[in-house]
Amino acid sequence: MRLLKTATCNLNQWAMDFDCNLKNIKESIAEAKEAGAVIRLGPELEITGYGCEDHFLELDTVNHAWECLKELLVGDWTDGILCSFGMPVIKGSERYNCQILCMNRKIIMIRPKMWLANDGNYRELRWFTAWKQRDQLVNFQLPKEISEALSQDSVPFGYGYIQFLDTAVAAEICEELFTPTPPHAELALNGVEVFMNASGSHHQLRKLDIRLRAFIGATHTRGGVYMYSNHQGCDGGRLYYDGCASVVVNGDLVAQGSQFSLKDVEVVIAQIDLEAVASLRGSISSFQEQASCKTRVPFVEARYNLCQSFNLKMCLSSPLKIKYHSPEEEIAFGPGCWLWDYLRRSGASGFLLPLSGGADSSSVAAIVGCMCQLVVKEIANGDEQVKADAIRIGQYKDGQYPTDSREFAKRIFYTVFMGSENSSEATKSRAKVLADEIGAWHLDVSIDGVISALLSLFQTVTGKRPLYKVDGGSNSENLGLQNIQARIRMVLAFMFASLLPWVHNKPGFYLVLGSSNVDEALRGYLTKYDCSSADINPIGSISKQDLRTFLRWAATHLGYASLAEIEAAPPTAELEPIRSDYSQLDEVDMGMTYEELSVYGRLRKIFRCGPISMFKNLCYRWGAKLTPQEVADKVKHFFKYYSINRHKMTVLTPSYHAESYSPEDNRFDLRQFLYNARWPYQFRKIDDLVRELDGDRVHLGESSELDKLRDASQGGGGMGVVAAGSGNPNVGL
Repeated sequence: MRLLKTATCNLNQWAMDFDCNLKNIKESIAEAKEAGAVIRLGPELEITGYGCEDHFLELDTVNHAWECLKELLVGDWTDGILCSFGMPVIKGSERYNCQILCMNRKIIMIRPKMWLANDGNYRELRWFTAWKQRDQLVNFQLPKEISEALSQDSVPFGYGYIQFLDTAVAAEICEELFTPTPPHAELALNGVEVFMNASGSHHQLRKLDIRLRAFIGATHTRGGVYMYSNHQGCDGGRLYYDGCASVVVNGDLVAQGSQFSLKDVEVVIAQIDLEAVASLRGSISSFQEQASCKTRVPFVEARYNLCQSFNLKMCLSSPLKIKYHSPEEEIAFGPGCWLWDYLRRSGASGFLLPLSGGADSSSVAAIVGCMCQLVVKEIANGDEQVKADAIRIGQYKDGQYPTDSREFAKRIFYTVFMGSENSSEATKSRAKVLADEIGAWHLDVSIDGVISALLSLFQTVTGKRPLYKVDGGSNSENLGLQNIQARIRMVLAFMFASLLPWVHNKPGFYLVLGSSNVDEALRGYLTKYDCSSADINPIGSISKQDLRTFLRWAATHLGYASLAEIEAAPPTAELEPIRSDYSQLDEVDMGMTYEELSVYGRLRKIFRCGPISMFKNLCYRWGAKLTPQEVADKVKHFFKYYSINRHKMTVLTPSYHAESYSPEDNRFDLRQFLYNARWPYQFRKIDDLVRELDGDRVHLGESSELDKLRDASQGGGGMGVVAAGSGNPNVGL
């Protein structure tokens, strides 16, 4: 037997905080060595933090990374253990995203990333160059200070692996796993048995299964040990890195870390018999045949043994059932952990939330309540860092610390119901009940006096006073009156956030939380600079449908029973007067349902559909209940208001990224914000298609193309999606 003990980890790094990052790295190595591991894998760019962005262009960032690496190597941290550290390296005039493989106070090799992540939230090609030489390792001259400290002038640099006396180990960096021809396939044929994947992978709803299937697939048919390490937490931006450090052996998951946690360091240990890898590979004829004519990959020799022989004191890790969270749990725990990192690192004393009693703001309140529960639970489990942060933020004294989530919420969470004459007693009551269930400090404020003062000022200046539409006013008057209410709430929210701590003799300030969801942002159904404008927004990339499901879950699992009533209420902005024959409803105002918005959003972003392709797709999906003209009208209505309101995305509050069709303008969904909202060319093409389809129906008795569309929408039990311009209905949404 060749017994190998490995350690991989989740680390909560903070971009550009080298002290924090180095502390976490050292703690992870100490835990790995204490467990007896001989390999320690950390996440991608762990020394600098993954989210440094344009700071990677600064020479200081690279120099500081080398200084931290030097500190790790001159001490005893790498004695007897192979460590993989992630950091940027400049070679010649190019900057590379690298894994530095070290052992016994020496650098064995530097492995630059070959395939860079450069879509969605990722822009690695802006900062790094992809390594392109696959046939040889080149010589890299170490910086002078490093060279002198290590008594080592140069190291091998490039694509390759390390050949130890008893096994072969190689690095595969994040995105490389997901490429059409991943390096591990070629490396396995060259005899590599242990693959180390250092990653910087963010949370997205329902995404974890894709990642885990990639690990499993990497070793299921070719054998091997696949180690995966990831960041975990908010490292300074919109993303939450969701950990889940794992070890897979021959397609079986044998170790899995948490996906959501408040811990700064989590080390995952696995004990493996490498003979199982050799045995599997020897039993697969096709593997043997391909290995016999493989392309040779360069390697570095390391004259060390990593494995132990047969030893009953070392128990082998057994296959585990994969742990998945439900989407409702992901919404609770992901944004909850992200908020805690943001709160403790921002220097703020707590949060302030304008709580309307509606589904969106109530979801945010429930997530803050969940955060408080997680903090208390982690303190009870003995996490001293969480305890220290909670004592500081909550202003505890005389050895006290949080033991009750409601009491902790009372110290750090303010909610404000800012009602007007248009607000109902029902929403006012729901807001207060929910705040009490969570433990928040709740205020009930009437904004009618402020609105009246502004309207009086306007009347003095112009001689006119606007009226609501239900009272005989125009659309412009009606919209203007709604916007005044919405914007006053933003101004008051920031005023309360900055001054309430002073009122209560507390230091610092409160972070204002926003509560607009991804569907409203996509449609532009929000007032620019209203309560959607805040410091941060934990639900800005979550759909209304998912939030309503979350509210039902949270009513039971978080213990906030009032959320069930809130979820059941029809969504309304309550910005217009309530009359016996009129009540404002969101979906009526928008001219589309939230369910339809989710469909439009996914087609627009995920399937890259313009107006024509969206029309064709929706004919397949909705052809059984809508005519082509009705489908065309819906598509035109969506694109009209999407384009009119796209400018609002340029000032969208920084939001937790959770959904693949987010319209967030910062870097995820890059598009213009000034459109010709009439879309004359595209809409004319849609009209031509409608006439063509209607002509088929008239002349052929509804037996041709239209019937095919309707049959397609009914026959498959789901929606057939046509890729843009393909005419193929077989791609599933």
